[in-house]
Amino acid sequence: MGLGASAIRNGLDELAGRDTRIARALERVGYPEPRIRETGYKTLLRTIVGQQVSVAAASSMWNKLEAELGPDFTAACLLSRDFDSLRACGLSRQKQGYARSLCELVAAGELDFDALPADDEAAIAELTRIKGIGRWSAEIYLLFAEGRTDIWPAGDLAVQEGVRRLLDLPERPAEKPTRELAEAWRPHRGAMAIFTWHYYSESREPV
Repeated sequence: MGLGASAIRNGLDELAGRDTRIARALERVGYPEPRIRETGYKTLLRTIVGQQVSVAAASSMWNKLEAELGPDFTAACLLSRDFDSLRACGLSRQKQGYARSLCELVAAGELDFDALPADDEAAIAELTRIKGIGRWSAEIYLLFAEGRTDIWPAGDLAVQEGVRRLLDLPERPAEKPTRELAEAWRPHRGAMAIFTWHYYSESREPV
């Protein structure tokens, strides 16, 4: 279950009590909506399918893949298809390699999405065993699907820009300083991540 509205609100309220900048930002743009995804390997498979293409293209490819494999397909179903069958769904050779890496780990029982480590860093390490899944994708999964409350995707450009605007920094911080700046927001960095996306989208600056 992803991070719900009440958890986001409670986390942000606590942080707003610590930092007037967050309180002012909340007054300006309000609370963000939750971003919840299903748990399980299909969410990460969909991430792989959607890499480096538009939302519309990703949706089309996913619909073709479901039509090919069936709506209740298993990891083994994808592994049973040949290159041309998956290519017809829009999956490039690289994406097929990533998808097979994921499905092989799941089918072999080496990656259990119902029993990921409780420690966030250990869970990230487990997910990044999958080819094509980097730290950002793993963090997004743990935040949106599992609702882990202290996940902080510091490599996300929108998070970085949201932090810049919220803290009134002279320039967008890189990943390392973005991670360091968020230490003060533990254990509610997940709520803050969702809020920085919201603040970024709602506080557009003049060009």
